[in-house]
Amino acid sequence: MRRSILCLILALCLMLSGCGNWMDGNYVSISPHQAQLTDVQSGTVSASDYMELLDVLTSLVDSGTETAVINVADYDQATVEIGMATAVRYLRNIYPLGAYAIERVDYEIGTGGGKPAISVNISYLHGRSEIRKIQKVADMDGARSKIGEALEDCEPGVVIQVANYKAFDVAQFVEDYAEQYPDIVMEVPQVAVGNYPDVGVTRILELSFTYQSSRDVLRQMQDQVGPYFEAASLYVSGGGSDGQKYAQLYAFLMERYDYKIETSLTPAYSLLCYGVGDSEAFACVYARMCRQAGLECEVITGTRAGEPWFWNMVCDNGTYYHVDLLRSNDEGGYWERTDAGMEGYVWDYSAYASSQMP
Repeated sequence: MRRSILCLILALCLMLSGCGNWMDGNYVSISPHQAQLTDVQSGTVSASDYMELLDVLTSLVDSGTETAVINVADYDQATVEIGMATAVRYLRNIYPLGAYAIERVDYEIGTGGGKPAISVNISYLHGRSEIRKIQKVADMDGARSKIGEALEDCEPGVVIQVANYKAFDVAQFVEDYAEQYPDIVMEVPQVAVGNYPDVGVTRILELSFTYQSSRDVLRQMQDQVGPYFEAASLYVSGGGSDGQKYAQLYAFLMERYDYKIETSLTPAYSLLCYGVGDSEAFACVYARMCRQAGLECEVITGTRAGEPWFWNMVCDNGTYYHVDLLRSNDEGGYWERTDAGMEGYVWDYSAYASSQMP
């Protein structure tokens, strides 16, 4: 009988102490109000209502603070426990920095120094140094800019807090950025994306980039490739029509090597330094050289004879033309073609300018 009574008392204590909050995944440990909190410090913070309590907790997370005691003497004691449980759920599931950084929140509700208080212990997946490195931006344009900077610096990743978040395909953006800046992005990394929380206007994006090459090697590649692009701009810096400049850049690129057509993990580097590349590498490098020389040029993705293929679209004297560097090389010189001359090619006609003769 005594054993049954003891079990009943323990069960009631667990219910009153809020064990349900621990069980629902918030990782919260609560002790009864009668517990004596012996670690109250002279600098104890105070909260007299839920909003003040929430402000205190978010400030703790913002600073990466692990332990604190909150004086709740002026808080309605009948609602302290539910207020704390609600605040922790908000901290873990809604507050962006909390969703990103917190591993666990433990707290005890009791008395310290003779006054009602809450002792809080926060465990972090990401500590103070990592929290300080989070880059804050206003919108997705700012986020894209930060991602570009990380790619240019060959960083292993970047963490960004976006005030006005909108969903977008990060992996596709990285591929597009690499296509646009082959002189900067030596290798397209594998991308892992963390989004904290899953919903909300403000979120934290945690991006991890995995490269086959080390950061030092990638930077050395950037240093070796850069002079080729600079030389290309100088090559067409004089007078002449746009058509002549397009042809000059074609010659600058295509006459460097007796190229070997293969796909490489480091397209621009392999193409310019070793003469190894595929249609995508040629199209991306040529487009970048043209744009740096002030010429309009983009990369077209499609198929040729049923196989994946890349080529360029240029604007020569106000008219758009297709330029396939590898086909031109096979035919012995630079060629500009209209849509009608692209037999055997398939592409998204709505995504690019039409190249009909005027």
